[in-house]
Amino acid sequence: MLRERAWNAVDLGNIIEEIESMGRGERQQLVHRLTVLMVHLLKWCFQSERRGRRWRLSVEEQRLRLERHMVMNPSLKPQLAEAVREAYSFAVIRASKETGLEKNVLPKVCPWPFEQMMQEDFLPERETCQGE
Repeated sequence: MLRERAWNAVDLGNIIEEIESMGRGERQQLVHRLTVLMVHLLKWCFQSERRGRRWRLSVEEQRLRLERHMVMNPSLKPQLAEAVREAYSFAVIRASKETGLEKNVLPKVCPWPFEQMMQEDFLPERETCQGE
C-alpha cells in the first residue's frame, strides 16, 4: 500500500508498531554483541594464563560485527552509552560463570569506553581492568 501510495488504506498504527519492534530487535542485537565482546575482554584481563588465539579472534569478530551493526543502524548511536551499561551487567554475570570468579572481583562498571573496546589493537591488561 505504501509503494502504491494508497495512503488511506495504510494501517499507520501497525506500521509504527512494526518499526518500533524492529528498533528493539536491533538494540537487543547491539547489547548481545557488546556483551560477548566484554566477556572476552574481562576474561583476557582476569585469566591471562588462558589467553589464546580463540579469545583474540572472538574479540576481533565481535568488533567487526559491532562495527557493521552500527553502520547499518546509525539510529542506535544515541543509545550506545545505555547499551554499554546494560551489556556490561550481562557480561559480568557471564564472565563470572565462565571463569569461576566471584562477580565482586570484576569491576562494577565497564572499565573501557566503547571507542577503546573497538580499537583494533586494544587488548586490556589487568591494570586497565579496574573500573570504579
